Order: sequence, then structure tokens, then C-alpha cells
Amino acid sequence: MAIITLHGGRVDSYQTSQPWHPAALRMRPVLRSAASAVSLHDAVLAQVRYRHRGWNQGDPLQDTYRALDELNQLAGPVPTLLIGHSMGGRAALRAASHPHVRGVVALAPWLPPGEPTRHLRGKRAVVLHGTRDRITSAEASTDYVRRVRTPQTRAGIILIRRGDHAMLRRSPLWHRTVAELVGDLLHPSGQLTGRAAASCLSPEPILL
Repeated sequence: MAIITLHGGRVDSYQTSQPWHPAALRMRPVLRSAASAVSLHDAVLAQVRYRHRGWNQGDPLQDTYRALDELNQLAGPVPTLLIGHSMGGRAALRAASHPHVRGVVALAPWLPPGEPTRHLRGKRAVVLHGTRDRITSAEASTDYVRRVRTPQTRAGIILIRRGDHAMLRRSPLWHRTVAELVGDLLHPSGQLTGRAAASCLSPEPILL
């Protein structure tokens, strides 16, 4: 299996993305939390390196597809979980169309009106959003999840009370929930379990 993180960025920027930018650094504890939920002997852990800091015309999505193809060359067609924050959450949800992606955890994703959903058919996705996010919209995430849900697609949303966009407020809860969702989405049985299953079955967002 593989776990790949995708950090946030800007709407438009062709500035070179660097690993020391705050958006990239923010994902390090997220990846550590995700790693705690799997056997490191059986998992590949990685973070997508963007060419540019902005979404532009979908640059992070193309970077993610390239990373998935590189992973296939290195490790073969392993089941992959994408974890994306903000702009990276949008890219992760879009990249779920890749055949090796089993599921997505989207953290405070940026989801503009009309964001496509049909490509998620047969996939699993859980959105985690703070109720005090002033950068991206928890309401937009809730609407997106409702549009995604079909008999073939499992999707859920969990809201962090008083959670902010940077995931700094109540950070232990953010990280602990990420670890739980990773374990649920990559369960060895192949079945959706735990909090991920509960969120996908709940008609309303789960509040933590």
C-alpha cells in the first residue's frame, strides 16, 4: 500500500514550490500520523512535490498523476490513499480517478462551485473540515460530499468543532482522526470500518 500527501498552495502562482514552505511543512505531522496507522514494512510513504505553488490550470493535479505513475514504476500497482490539505485536498479528490487510488482523506479542501464528482464512482472519500475555517468552506465540503454520494460511492464528512484552516487549533484531534481514517480506509479486510464507515453512513456531518 501507499500513502501520499498533497499540501496546500495558492489559487494562482507560478513561483517554484519548495519543501520549506509552510504549506508543505504543515503536512509532515499529518504524514507521521498516517504512518502510525499502518505497518511501515508494507507501506510506501511520500509527499507530492509540486512544480508551482498555485493551482493555475490544474498544475497540482498533473503533478499528482505524475507521482502516481512514478509510484507504479517503483512499487507496482499498490492500493494508494491520498491525503490532501486545502488546494491539495482538491487535487487529491480529483486524482481519485487514477485506477490505483483506493481512497482519499481531504483536509479542509478548497472546493469551488461546480467541482466535478462523477470520477469518484466506486471510490471512498472522507472530508475533514474545521467549523471555524475562514479560508475554505465547511459548507462547500458538506455540499460536495452530498453530491458525491451514490450507491457505488462512499463519502463522508467529519467536522472539527472550532477547528481552523491551518489545523493548528485542536491539532491533536486533527492528527488522531487522520490516523483513524487511514486505518479505516486501508483496512486489510478491504471493508470500510470505524469512523470512516460511520461518516459515510451518517446523513449529517459527524461533529468532533
